[in-house]
Amino acid sequence: MNDAIIAILRSGTPLVYVTLAGVIAQRAGVWNLGLEGLMIIGACATILGIMLTHSFVLAILIAILFCVAASILLWFVIEKLKANPIIAGLGLTGLGVGGTALAVESIFGSQGMVTAPFGVPKLGPAFGSFGVLSIFVAAMPFVAFAMWLLLRRSRFGLQLAACGEHPFAARSVGIQPQRMRLVALSIGGVLCAIGGAELAAGSLQFFAQGMTAGRGFMAFAAVIFGAAHPVGATLAAFFFAIASALGIRAQLMFGEKVPHDLLQALPYVATVFGVWLSGRLGGAKTAGSFGELKDQ
Repeated sequence: MNDAIIAILRSGTPLVYVTLAGVIAQRAGVWNLGLEGLMIIGACATILGIMLTHSFVLAILIAILFCVAASILLWFVIEKLKANPIIAGLGLTGLGVGGTALAVESIFGSQGMVTAPFGVPKLGPAFGSFGVLSIFVAAMPFVAFAMWLLLRRSRFGLQLAACGEHPFAARSVGIQPQRMRLVALSIGGVLCAIGGAELAAGSLQFFAQGMTAGRGFMAFAAVIFGAAHPVGATLAAFFFAIASALGIRAQLMFGEKVPHDLLQALPYVATVFGVWLSGRLGGAKTAGSFGELKDQ
């Protein structure tokens, strides 16, 4: 039982951090399809940072720096160049995937797997069988709760929602939507850096091309499935994580009896189901949100 819980936490924690980044962006009025790119930038920067500095603290700071810089670039393209946010987000994903591959090849002369000597610090023996989990896993529920407080129970969260839903009204009372979106995307960059670091260095301790495997898009789907609410989106992210863990366990149990590709597709099937279900339950609201974004 503990092994199953550990597998779900390991699979779900990176997804939760990136999902929360999508939530805060959506509250500001930006549907961030660049989550995949930001996540892989965070993963790559963490592993390369560990190898080059031999310090986890410096490595995570480097990852945060790169992810925040990429988020600021996204904000600049959307707000200053007036690009479509959906296309700009997809462009950021392409930049992240291609840029990390180029960085690895430039530094190591090949595009193979890069292994780090150590990863994210673990909880330790004091936590029993859960001691193999990283500190980011332990911090995840507190971060989710803090995001709920920030977005749903604070003045900042109210102003951010106003900028996302009614930017002209917000501007009329002295709130600057552009600045609020910059702050929101920057916070999202920090969360994506942590999510990428947990994915690459939490238990695996390596970076490989395409290792995010669509998790950024799963996070985007979790934002929709969870109605852009911090708690709802976190639960949606864990729903996808459970599907992923079930797929891995099914591979171990059934072996060659069931097609390998079919089992690997379980989390993606769950993602499609989640988006379909959210569309059935609140499709009008989601469509309205996209419409409001276009008008802005």
